[in-house]
Amino acid sequence: MKRFWLVLLSLGLIVAFSSTAMAVDVKFSGEFYVGGMYLDKTTLNKNVFQTDPGPPPVYQSAGLSTAFYYQRLRARTDFTITPGLKLITRFDAMERAWGAARSAPGIARAADSAGTVAENENFAIDWTYIDYKSPIGTFLVGYMNYGTTGTVFGNNRNTQPRIRFNRKFGPINVWASVSKVTENSLTAVKPASTTSDADSDVYGLEGIYNWKNGRAGLNVNYYNYANTRPPAVPPALPATGSYRRTYFLFTPYVFAQIGPVSLQAEFNYLNGTDKYEDGVVKVAGVDKVTLENISAYIDATANFGMFYAGGSFAYVSGNDPGTNDKTEGGLINGGYDWNPCLIMFNYDDRAKWAGNLAGYGNTVDNGRMANAWFFQFRGGVKPIDKLDIMASVSYANADKKPNATYLYNDYGWELDLTANYKITNNLSYMVGVGYLFTGKYYKANLDANELNDDFLVINKLTLTF
Repeated sequence: MKRFWLVLLSLGLIVAFSSTAMAVDVKFSGEFYVGGMYLDKTTLNKNVFQTDPGPPPVYQSAGLSTAFYYQRLRARTDFTITPGLKLITRFDAMERAWGAARSAPGIARAADSAGTVAENENFAIDWTYIDYKSPIGTFLVGYMNYGTTGTVFGNNRNTQPRIRFNRKFGPINVWASVSKVTENSLTAVKPASTTSDADSDVYGLEGIYNWKNGRAGLNVNYYNYANTRPPAVPPALPATGSYRRTYFLFTPYVFAQIGPVSLQAEFNYLNGTDKYEDGVVKVAGVDKVTLENISAYIDATANFGMFYAGGSFAYVSGNDPGTNDKTEGGLINGGYDWNPCLIMFNYDDRAKWAGNLAGYGNTVDNGRMANAWFFQFRGGVKPIDKLDIMASVSYANADKKPNATYLYNDYGWELDLTANYKITNNLSYMVGVGYLFTGKYYKANLDANELNDDFLVINKLTLTF
């Protein structure tokens, strides 16, 4: 019997010392939404399809309507291995319009995910990273959130492989990071690669100061984008006009509560160069192009009990077509995350699900504000705790005309009315109506081009957990 217990104890010790650590806690969180949308016009062009050559020609309106339902599940799981050590994952699933055709498989990533559009229509893992709180600071290593800094303005949420380090010094919080955006070295799935020096990397340093009623921060990123540099051109082949893009992006921002007024502001300044390397220049005499883009955002909301009022100002510089040796716009924008209107500059619902709104020429609203001045005034009422009703009026115009043939700058006016009702602590319902008075910018270079105004009706049920 003694021998039996000795053997049993020995086996128990072997199992105890050889087994891997098990997660002591698992936490789930996320969001599921179902939306329905009616968009009265899917293009801003009024007369495009010619059905009878005439004379006189007879045109059919190209502004067809669309109506559909859509949904998405986004879930995060935190595996706590030991106190101070976590494995964090996040996935998107069933991200699709109800009953609509599935997207064709491909390799291009979705705009806001690590997976392709087709993968997100079924299941795609976005995040998998380690969160380790060491004695010297916190380390985050793996695929994680990327592209969000400061206010929501300018944020383009995405997923990238990163290494991040965080350390607090009293009221000051410091983050340092390195992100791999593009890898072109030889790998098992890219065995023919000859572009080992054509990667894209981003190095960042951010400091945040916190006080009782607010916080202020400065984020500095250095972008080393060599993915536009193809392999060296042999002497017998023509040059390709490859270049290397490097630039700094400085982002100071602030949040503050002053009495009943909530303030937030952000400024972005980008400065760098496109350096052409293989003898081909962008235009005659120019082998280096200076990059200098600017964007800015100010938002204020005053709360007076049941009522509130506020406004927003935003600016994103446009490119001046007359400066061949300088690029003033196109590299930064208002972002996917900032959706100030229901139609204009709305990616999350309008552009992501219904597509871009195109005008004549190359004019288009793809859901992200670019080359624009934007102004908005809004007011709301909360008659009960669970109900929030808000109305807003917005105006935008182009900072620069794309070329000298464009006639107008104004993107248009938009009126929006939304109502949010909190059914439970985790379930809410939103309904909204937006009307866009389309601006003449979308006529491009011909005043005779006719435009559609547009309106949208949306309702959305959101579950958070």
